[in-house]
Amino acid sequence: MSTKESDVKAPRKRLSAENREQKILEEAIKFFAEKGFSGQTRELASRLGISQPLLYRYFPTKRDLIENVFEEVYMNRVNPEWLTTIKNRERSLEDRLIEFYRSYAEATYRYEWIRVYMFSALMGEELNRRYINLVEKELLTPICLELRAYCGLTRDEPVSQAELDHIWVLHGGLFYYAIRKHIYHGPVSEDFSTVMSSAVTAMLRGTKVISGKL
Repeated sequence: MSTKESDVKAPRKRLSAENREQKILEEAIKFFAEKGFSGQTRELASRLGISQPLLYRYFPTKRDLIENVFEEVYMNRVNPEWLTTIKNRERSLEDRLIEFYRSYAEATYRYEWIRVYMFSALMGEELNRRYINLVEKELLTPICLELRAYCGLTRDEPVSQAELDHIWVLHGGLFYYAIRKHIYHGPVSEDFSTVMSSAVTAMLRGTKVISGKL
């Protein structure tokens, strides 16, 4: 009796080293988002269907794997166009901030991003502080300078902590929307765009009122 062609199993495709490394990294992101950084690489290897020694061939230590997860989830999603948008004074600041936060949310307010971030914070990881410092320096400080221009202020001194705290309230409030959705699994408005644009508009109007106190 001849074997049907449909019954013949196709040979397993051998992954290239580059593809296998990327596959390990993608699964590690999902794994740490679910288990936190206390998750064991033995279990991760089992999920991937590979041996733990093979996993360590690509990422020699668990720390190396975590650093690569951080790079993939956070640093690789930082878009240089965000700063260009923020500083483009040919458009209103309201339009610029709404476009920035819409793009920022699409890149970051995701299940894996939020959960890995929170697990990292709970473990006191330095990775969070590194990312926060980047956001404050590369994004929030320029927003503070645009807020000065928006309010007609001509200060030459460095951005103050009070100014940074003011914009952190907006930034952190929008971030908390994602925490409620992905960490607490609580009810949130499905129309994030409206929530975000309303928050931006309210912040701008309020900033003009209190600008002399910042």
